[in-house]
Amino acid sequence: MLRGAHAISLDSKGRLAIPTKFRDWLRDECDGQLVCTIDLSHPCLLLYPLPEWEEIERKLRSLSNMNAAERRVQRLLLGHASECELDNNGRLLLSAPLRTHAGLDKKVMLVGQLNKFELWDEARWHQQVEEDIRGLPEDDWSGSERLQDFSL
Repeated sequence: MLRGAHAISLDSKGRLAIPTKFRDWLRDECDGQLVCTIDLSHPCLLLYPLPEWEEIERKLRSLSNMNAAERRVQRLLLGHASECELDNNGRLLLSAPLRTHAGLDKKVMLVGQLNKFELWDEARWHQQVEEDIRGLPEDDWSGSERLQDFSL
């Protein structure tokens, strides 16, 4: 399970070091093979272990090339998909177009999201967290049937 928010740095070549606690798991789970693509809703990147990405590709394959909206989703996700491999030091190289899309410079947040990571510019991440907290309902969770039954 991928969880937690981790402050990390990009080096001058666009590499980031995956936190140690995830390295062995990623090497065991996917031989250190990951796929990075853009997020369609937020200015961040999505980083999937290869088996999880292959599941996304199966779903994308089921979409129609003849439906404009479905084709856009395929084009954006697959067109930006970049294979990444953990090096011997537990680092990944992010392509320049992906870094540019998400506005990644030096300070980055690696955020676990169960089956994938999100990669955010650190300042944008903190801003997003504030927006998400402000966007939570005070008491009325009726906008989502699943959240009505969700308990912490």
